Amino acid sequence: MNALNANSQVATLVTDGELKRMLDATVALVREVAQREIMPRFLRVSHGQRKDDGSLCSEADLAAEQFLHGRLQEVCPCPVIGEEMPPAAQQAGWHNGSQDQLGVWCIDPIDGTTNFINGLPCFAVSIAWIRQGRTRLAVTFNPITDEMFYAREGNGAYLNGRRLPLREVTGDIRRAVGGVDFKRIPKQLADRIAVSPPFFSQRNFGSSTLDWCNLAAGRLDLYLHGGQMLWDYAAGSLILREAGGQMCTLTEDDYDAEEVWRRPVIAALNPEVFVAWRDWVRQNT
Repeated sequence: MNALNANSQVATLVTDGELKRMLDATVALVREVAQREIMPRFLRVSHGQRKDDGSLCSEADLAAEQFLHGRLQEVCPCPVIGEEMPPAAQQAGWHNGSQDQLGVWCIDPIDGTTNFINGLPCFAVSIAWIRQGRTRLAVTFNPITDEMFYAREGNGAYLNGRRLPLREVTGDIRRAVGGVDFKRIPKQLADRIAVSPPFFSQRNFGSSTLDWCNLAAGRLDLYLHGGQMLWDYAAGSLILREAGGQMCTLTEDDYDAEEVWRRPVIAALNPEVFVAWRDWVRQNT
């Protein structure tokens, strides 16, 4: 899609027709970057660089982010925030995108880099377009399973053309399967979950954006993470919302009221399970 005319961008970007065109272009772009930059390096990258926050970055992350940074400007010429950018550049991108009515792109070139480096087939490319502090468009692609999750605000969430969720989930938390990442949750809460969880069984796959999508699909029933970066939750949170799920943080009922750069998340697909899970987590934190 050609770059938008600068004089009409603000008015055009709020229309659903333009959002659909942006979404279609982003889906195609995500598939292209996976084919060109990511999958040719899978099982060929033996190590990564450790960043200041302790996470890993591989040559595939860098190549994919560089590719996306340039090509997304053809979809919408607004600032871009990528996980592998220096923090100062990320902050500047967010500031400029917040000031500019065009919004901001948020990229996670490979979410699940540790999995990718170790040959575990669970990682994804994730892109969100954020305007006025809320995600309006989201795409997450697992190139191993060829699963493309996507959503645009107000139009539902989909997996390869099939509307999410894929199945009816339980309304009983005692029967629920939970996605729980123990790394950043308070020790008291982690201990309680490990010893006497209120749900049936627990899973963790090492890719936050896929956790959101699996929750939206009904493969998980509930979710907990102690602190995700913007690129970890930007796409997945919209996909879950558009699938009918609910979310909050440890202290905020309004998920979007939490600090932008790092947010804990409590979420569930079924509304009754969400209430039970939220109350249990907060009582045990």
